[in-house]
Amino acid sequence: MLARLIHVSRPVLWVNTIGPTVIGVWLTGDLWRWEAAALLLWATLPFNLLIYGVNDIFDQETDALNTRKGGLEGARIHRSETRAIVVGIVLTNVPFLAYFLVTMPPAALAWIAAYIVLFVFYSAPPLRFKARRFLDALSNAAYAFPLAFVPLALGESPVWAAAIGLMAWSVAKHTYDAVQDIDEDRAVGIRTTAVYLGARGSVVWSGLWWALSTVGFALVSWPVAIVNAGIAGWLLLALWRDATPATARRLYRYSIVFPYVAGSVAGSHLVAAILLGFYP
Repeated sequence: MLARLIHVSRPVLWVNTIGPTVIGVWLTGDLWRWEAAALLLWATLPFNLLIYGVNDIFDQETDALNTRKGGLEGARIHRSETRAIVVGIVLTNVPFLAYFLVTMPPAALAWIAAYIVLFVFYSAPPLRFKARRFLDALSNAAYAFPLAFVPLALGESPVWAAAIGLMAWSVAKHTYDAVQDIDEDRAVGIRTTAVYLGARGSVVWSGLWWALSTVGFALVSWPVAIVNAGIAGWLLLALWRDATPATARRLYRYSIVFPYVAGSVAGSHLVAAILLGFYP
């Protein structure tokens, strides 16, 4: 059962929660803070099980039509597994949330609450952002919230240019990745931003948000901004040339690598600056 819950949590995508949490610590000017240990642990299995477990529970109809589900890119669950997933979500998350409530300042708790609410109601009714055009993408700005609540939890001020840049990046990537699911989402009546704009329109939408993210990153680190612009530009151009869900599906493997590469550049640059005494 533990192996199944780990599969549901999509370990290949944990970088999207662990990465911002680690960067959130480093942006305070320290490579390690013991006070952040609980947040880092929560960003692994517990929170990803919350995100993707809720998603899989409410997306069973769509996932049954999606050929990429059932492997590393996401589980295809059976209705009989719903109870076990809910129990797993509760058991892995409640202890962390109880600890946060008694140890963290109100500002950090407010961002953590928003983090949870946006991800839960991305998939869950009645809000179900994923079925509402533009809100599906905008709600994914939550992936950047650790850049706000981690520093606040540690008694520091967030680097807002980095946080807003990552929010814009997350909005762009959500729609870009959703292009591959246009046919399946349309078949079950889910009107995502990608379904509404179409493949080519989604390239324009994602391009605007990735451009905004590049500006935000440039205010913090030119190397990160250059890498971000280069990878985003290549992905956008590749999809623009053959704007179809099939092309987006082929490009998805490179989109998955995007945060690993950009995050590695950001992390190494920041660590070097801290060690050499250039930051903060």
